[in-house]
Amino acid sequence: MAEPVYRRVVIKLSGEYLAGSHFFGIDQPTVDRIADDLIAAHKLGVEVAVVIGGGNIVRGVEVSSRGVSRPTGDTMGMLATMMNCLALEAAIERKGAPARTLSAFVMPEISELFTRSAAHKYLAEGRIVLLGGGTGNPFFTTDTTAVLRAAEIGAQAVLKATNVDGVYSADPKKDPSAKRFDRLTHSQAIAGDYKVMDATAFALARETSLPIIVFSIAEPGSIGAILRGTGRGTVVAG
Repeated sequence: MAEPVYRRVVIKLSGEYLAGSHFFGIDQPTVDRIADDLIAAHKLGVEVAVVIGGGNIVRGVEVSSRGVSRPTGDTMGMLATMMNCLALEAAIERKGAPARTLSAFVMPEISELFTRSAAHKYLAEGRIVLLGGGTGNPFFTTDTTAVLRAAEIGAQAVLKATNVDGVYSADPKKDPSAKRFDRLTHSQAIAGDYKVMDATAFALARETSLPIIVFSIAEPGSIGAILRGTGRGTVVAG
């Protein structure tokens, strides 16, 4: 088996993916399958941190379009990410692997506060670390959170798990002629406005020289395949 390309990564998971085939909520079989993939990746000797969106429960932008202020809507979305982190933490630990949720918010009855030292400590102890609460500030997406946290904890890459196997010139589900890219620079990803990640996340990754690998989470074992350099995805770097 090939050695992993990276030894410490941040994996960005979509909240919507946790809903499975449902429109809303947390689909337990989907959470269990993702937990299995994370544990398998961890067993490769990779230190794994995870940032999860909250769109399966609350999307701040959508809430704010219905009369709630954007800061309030984004705060609701950040709280939804904590629910997802706790659900995934429970699934990982139920399967016998150690995990720890860290929050961008002070909520001592629920989770320890994120600090770089806490993240380093738990990763070094061999725990899968779940990073909830976004950046702790409105107006920033969990994509940006993933790159920010990766830079803070010294991760070697951000793995962006999506429902397609890379970055395309257009939505491949709507445009069969869409071109798939094997590799892009951060600047090309920003200029192309390919929607797979927001421009702020790509800009921060460019500034911090962090590669982003965009891949499909749909197939079991896809995280491990990307870590070993054998998976299909788009590398955004340089």
